[in-house]
Amino acid sequence: MKYVILIHSNPKPWGHPTDRFTDEGRAVPTAELDAADRAFDGLLAELSASGELVTGEALADPASATVYRWRSGESLASEGPFAETQEHVAGFFLIDCATRERAEQIATQFAGPGSVAELRPAFVWE
Repeated sequence: MKYVILIHSNPKPWGHPTDRFTDEGRAVPTAELDAADRAFDGLLAELSASGELVTGEALADPASATVYRWRSGESLASEGPFAETQEHVAGFFLIDCATRERAEQIATQFAGPGSVAELRPAFVWE
């Protein structure tokens, strides 16, 4: 089953990896952040080798976004992030796991200082 891991963050200013740009991340010693980066790279290598990592991408600054909403029978574009929250999607990973439990084991390793990881099953079209 495929799952999406969405990374939500509120870095100031926007940048990647987001934990280097959040208030919480800046409070962590650089050596610890570097160790966490190496561990995360190892996780991605493991998931790639096992075939569980389908794809992933970091996303650009939310200020560069265009939001489309349906209004009065047509799609209207608005520039910039108009989410009702300070946190925005910073990136995503698509994984393919045998069980929900395995997906949860993986997703717990994606949250970092100042960010939240959301695990959501991909919709199955029938």
